[in-house]
Amino acid sequence: MEEIDGNTVLAQALKEQGVEYVFGICGFPVIELSMALQTAGIHYIGMRNEQAACYAAQAIGYLTGVPGGVLVVSGPGLLHVFAGMANAQVNCWPVLVIGGSCPQDHEGIGGFQECNQVELARPYCKYAARPPSVSLIPQHVEKAVRLTRYGRPGAAYLDFPGNMLQAQIPVDKIPPQYTSPELPIVYPEPRKIEEAVTLLSQARRPLVIVGKGAAYAHAEREVRDLVQSANLPVLATPMGKGVVDDNSPLSIQPARSLALQRADVVVLLGARLNWILHFGRPPRYSPDVKVIQIDVSAEELHNSVQSAVAIQADLKPAVAQLVDAVKRRGFVFNKQSDWWADLSKKIQDNKKKVEEMALDKSEPLNYYAVFHHLMEVLPPNPIIVSEGANTMDIGRSILMNALPRHRLDAGTFGTMGVGLGFAIAAALYCRHNEPEKKVICVEGDSAFGFSGMELETMVRYKLPVVLIVVNNSGIYGGMPEDVYKDVQESGEVTKVTPPTTLTFSTRYENMMGLFGKKGYFVTSISQLQQAVKEALKVNDGPSIINVIISPSADRKPQTFSWLTESKL
Repeated sequence: MEEIDGNTVLAQALKEQGVEYVFGICGFPVIELSMALQTAGIHYIGMRNEQAACYAAQAIGYLTGVPGGVLVVSGPGLLHVFAGMANAQVNCWPVLVIGGSCPQDHEGIGGFQECNQVELARPYCKYAARPPSVSLIPQHVEKAVRLTRYGRPGAAYLDFPGNMLQAQIPVDKIPPQYTSPELPIVYPEPRKIEEAVTLLSQARRPLVIVGKGAAYAHAEREVRDLVQSANLPVLATPMGKGVVDDNSPLSIQPARSLALQRADVVVLLGARLNWILHFGRPPRYSPDVKVIQIDVSAEELHNSVQSAVAIQADLKPAVAQLVDAVKRRGFVFNKQSDWWADLSKKIQDNKKKVEEMALDKSEPLNYYAVFHHLMEVLPPNPIIVSEGANTMDIGRSILMNALPRHRLDAGTFGTMGVGLGFAIAAALYCRHNEPEKKVICVEGDSAFGFSGMELETMVRYKLPVVLIVVNNSGIYGGMPEDVYKDVQESGEVTKVTPPTTLTFSTRYENMMGLFGKKGYFVTSISQLQQAVKEALKVNDGPSIINVIISPSADRKPQTFSWLTESKL
């Protein structure tokens, strides 16, 4: 009787369930499994850090709708991946973590890297299990993949002791498994749709807020139809950018604070009233604002504030029905209204302030000038990965997205270190789906430090990512060169160096020399644009452009502090 080992059973089960990419780090007891994955026709991408592997896997899950796999070794390997699992779970992106573990006959007696892995993983995912036998591996893989995708997407964990992966069983002992069936679609209650349109038609200051849930749901056509047919102002969350073109006349991003504070009816599409949207509460919102909320997860309805109309549904059918109802009633919000006039004035005022900083080419450079002139030389519709404090936040308002799923950043969990993993996933996605599309990864120098060695991963797999390090020599901000030198010459460096300070003008571009390739050191706008043009011609690996900006560069003054504080 033909026999098959656990590694092969697992690899074939993953392939059957549609998993195409696995990111990981090899070691005991999963070395043979990584090879079995490739034999099964799965792309295996060896990373340099487990967190980055998980960030890459969840980004490919977001871009494709099918979870990426993460392969980690036992004990410390799994512990290192929890930051990525938590990020996927909070961000609502599908990912499947596969952990090797201590052989079962070594458990309880001090086995190598022995760790209670299933229980440790459980708080960070929707499903955590260890198949009880080789023959039941496919059953648990099917369930894990299904749960990462159904309802609100998230993470799953499967645990595999070394002896199970190596065990041999007859092929006919593996029961046949069904592949994950088509995703179920939750349709809205018709009465709720009518209530929503009635409320919306009564609004004097309506606002549509679009989140990354709308991007993940591929609901861009329906959302654009809604705001265009009803002439509604629209505001995007960071990764909701591009569902409606940032350059659309209906996009009121520069008037964000005013829009949130004065809107009387908010239509919430694939977004949550968490910290990113200031919880939907005063003083960022009007005390009597009414919320129309559509979410696939019933548990999210009425969270933080009580919605006037709460609709559990998938976004595509729900918004499509909203559009039908709006058109049937002939509702169009007046473009000549006071609300549109107020928003338009605020947009122009804020654009003028940003433009002054963006056109300031004096050296050392500022964020706005870097991003404005970077945007001038980027090709159409690249995928933009962005992380860092000011780098990410300021870039959000200047680096425009015309298409959905074209911006990846720190997301709901605010996780630093995601950038290079996300960029690796984006580059792989483009290679196999849109080979002409470019990936631009814009990193703060602090953010780059979290996962900088993934540069080697990009080189190894010939991923043409343009890495732009916006270098202000610190976390939030560094010190001027003369002050930095004085601090370095003091006798107590660890007592007097500000905690947010990094080495002045670190030459990150020299990392390309490790691979016999060229990096770019940039201090002026002309150098920046020339470097970007050259880097975009590189198709067989990454490029680094190290852009030196003022250590004191900052965002424009804010109407509110960026985070709504508790009053308790």
